[in-house]
Amino acid sequence: MNKGDILKEFYAGLAVVIRNFDLVKRYWKWEIVFFAYTIANTVTMGFVGKSMGGGNRTILYMIIGATMWSYLSVLFEVLAETVAWERWEGTIEYTFMSPMKRITHLLGTCGFAIVYGMLRTFLLFIIVAPLFGINLGSMNVSATLMVLAIASISFTGFGMMGAVLPLISPEKGVQVVHIFQAFILMISGVYYSVNVMPKWMETLSYFSPATYALEAMRKTVLNGEGIWSIMDKLAPMALMGMLFLPLGLFIFKWGERFSKRKGFLKRNG
Repeated sequence: MNKGDILKEFYAGLAVVIRNFDLVKRYWKWEIVFFAYTIANTVTMGFVGKSMGGGNRTILYMIIGATMWSYLSVLFEVLAETVAWERWEGTIEYTFMSPMKRITHLLGTCGFAIVYGMLRTFLLFIIVAPLFGINLGSMNVSATLMVLAIASISFTGFGMMGAVLPLISPEKGVQVVHIFQAFILMISGVYYSVNVMPKWMETLSYFSPATYALEAMRKTVLNGEGIWSIMDKLAPMALMGMLFLPLGLFIFKWGERFSKRKGFLKRNG
């Protein structure tokens, strides 16, 4: 690709980001409803931690799980539901016929998901933290940001793979996405350590990037550990990102060809 083609794809990807933010503004009332649910869930987990009598550390352990999962689930949902959203808007055929490359479309959606998810998570923590008097004095900021960056890359690949489900199954694809998401929640140690699960479930947990992200985040926030001390968590996440992103793109392009051949693009069920 020459410089002109690269710029054209960059602006196309930026247009995808802007379009998705415009959709958020259009449905801002629903955004408030879903965000209120996220706040309620996070506060509930904070009170669960408080009822356990572990003090600030236990409360923060639970809130880190809730806020981190909120962020990762936004990444997953935005990508996995992008097909269902476009089908509902009636724009899916136009998007798939547009001259921009599929990787540009998906990376633009990833960019929106990351920015939107971080803004949402930051606002969530600002609202929830004062309720419990949380002290973040021991947090290692640079290591925490590194965890977020690598977790974002690895989880967007997961989301691309999930996005193929509504593509090849207009009737039940979105429901299966939520089932898949619930399974990841169960095995990733969001509210508990993975070593309390049966051995076979603990083994499955290490195939989820969320497991490493949560463990690394708790170490950087609770213990103030630096980048080198959490490298055993960052390295698997980075490897998953390198694997899942191209794999997610390959699976999505296969699903696109399949849905076009079967006439599934415009179907609503």
